[in-house]
Amino acid sequence: MEFVYPYLFWVMIVPFILFAVLVATNKERLSRIFDEKVLERLSAANESMPQRLRNIILFTGIFFMIVAMARPVVDKGEQTVEVKGLTVLTALDISGSMRSKDVYPNRLEFAKKKMDAFFDAMPSDEVGVVAFAYAPFVLAPFTSDKATLKMIIDGVDDSYINMGSTDFSALGTLASELLEQKKPKILVVFTDGGDEKAIAGFADILKANHIDLYAVLVGTKKGAPVLDENGKPMKQKDGTIAITQRNDALGALAKANGGAYVIAGNGNDDMKQLADVIHAKYKMQSQGKVKVHQRSEYFYYPLALGLLFLLAGFSSFPRIERRKKEGGAV
Repeated sequence: MEFVYPYLFWVMIVPFILFAVLVATNKERLSRIFDEKVLERLSAANESMPQRLRNIILFTGIFFMIVAMARPVVDKGEQTVEVKGLTVLTALDISGSMRSKDVYPNRLEFAKKKMDAFFDAMPSDEVGVVAFAYAPFVLAPFTSDKATLKMIIDGVDDSYINMGSTDFSALGTLASELLEQKKPKILVVFTDGGDEKAIAGFADILKANHIDLYAVLVGTKKGAPVLDENGKPMKQKDGTIAITQRNDALGALAKANGGAYVIAGNGNDDMKQLADVIHAKYKMQSQGKVKVHQRSEYFYYPLALGLLFLLAGFSSFPRIERRKKEGGAV
């Protein structure tokens, strides 16, 4: 048996002992505080237990509370635990249409929140992140450190957005290189979609490299204006405002390519469900071994005893009544 916080025990036990000694030896404390006439008018009625016994019970309760705060444990030593999970490549769309505001605050920020939720749903899995528009690039290598991944994703802002056309084929080529040594090969794309012409070559690359595609589609079918870097609607050659709509063709490709797709909504349940689908389909791979320091906690025993003694001590306090003076009420 040992304490997790031994310093806390010694810091509190010393003043506790001094206080207990002072209380035990201070026989005339009431007479030092109250005037004799006041003491005559106040009396303790219906005292259920002797004061000395009550003090012992209270101090015993406090002692057990101090022991509980120091966290007594039984150390069981270190054990080697195998960590299992999957390796997943995620891709964030940073094309110009991701500035559109048909979801709050815009498609890019909404997709980033969905990625954060997806990371939370994949706690023991290795995840890599790429960004793509006209030319894809790696944002983060494969890692199980989700806090770092979130920091990197949160740093992707409007300055990353590329107004060039989205090249899904280039994304497929980069994904095939990054996933070449991985089994299974899983790609999760966060995007507002792409038309059948844009994803035709993408489908061939995925199939040739045995990559399973999962798509998280953001935006609405109604669509919203395409915005420039100043937040102003862009116009087409004929002078009309350019409107971008969510295109679900990529979702159909994902289903045909061994995966699935999700229309991103509010809340995190959709990302948890997507993670559950992925985990259910594939066999978890070993992600290495880690050493875990194991110990059994026993703080709840002194905590329970301390509360029990304190309850008994406080419930035994006498009721203070005012005596009546001779010849009249006080």
